[in-house]
Amino acid sequence: MNIQEECIACIIEQSKRVADAIGANNALANAMLSHVKTSLNNPDFSLSPPVIAAPLYEEMARLSQKVDLYDEQKAHAITQANFYMPFLRETIEQSDDPFMALLKTAVVGNVIDLAAEITFDLHGAITSVFDTPFAHNDSAKLHEQLTKAKSLVYIGDNTGEHLFDALAIEHLKRLYPELEIFYMVRGNFIINDVTMKEALEAGMDELCTLIDSGVNTPGFVYERATQKAQNLFDTADLIIAKGMGNYECMTPLRRQNICFLLKIKCSVVSRSLGHEIGSIICKID
Repeated sequence: MNIQEECIACIIEQSKRVADAIGANNALANAMLSHVKTSLNNPDFSLSPPVIAAPLYEEMARLSQKVDLYDEQKAHAITQANFYMPFLRETIEQSDDPFMALLKTAVVGNVIDLAAEITFDLHGAITSVFDTPFAHNDSAKLHEQLTKAKSLVYIGDNTGEHLFDALAIEHLKRLYPELEIFYMVRGNFIINDVTMKEALEAGMDELCTLIDSGVNTPGFVYERATQKAQNLFDTADLIIAKGMGNYECMTPLRRQNICFLLKIKCSVVSRSLGHEIGSIICKID
């Protein structure tokens, strides 16, 4: 997806939220905001929002002298997510439709997004998600493809959400025991996206094969990925891509059999998918 005019204002507002989140003083907050505004004076509208935003977040991290800009917020998100894990595990295991339950578990974590237009309410999302239908529901098609697939690349999104991905992958392995699963993470710290660090700390390497994509953007950009990540992307039978950043970066499609699993959190993605902000999506292209 190409960046839209309203994305510019959104990114500027994100820079203000970054300053608030890290407790920046006035001088730092003004420096961050000034850099973002200047950089967006003449944006390249042929690029996606995550590609435009990536260097801005890198500079905000440099200005604030932080390697991982959102390290404290990510730790908090992990704590929140861990609190709900027993409930989600029990819900999947007691469900009459464990496949739908694991999909809802995976998508509910997508509310943990520190770059969205709307703030996230994890408790509210979890208590309502199992009674909320997918606005676009290709779950039956996804199930059919999973029964045939030998390999799945599951592209992660946010930290905290990755714990729900791990639970979903655990149950995918039970339902499709012949399926080889690869979990792809970001190549470096960007916003609150999951990296190899958080995936390893969660023990996801015991569930599946972890892949460092190499990308420095909040979404999978094929051209920025490592050769290994590109090869996996090209050859896997099926891909599950979590979140809006991956949707923005991967649209238009390079290949078929990509399932986008996300919650709509901005007006631009809402228009693209044809569903309201707040909708949950399971869409295969």
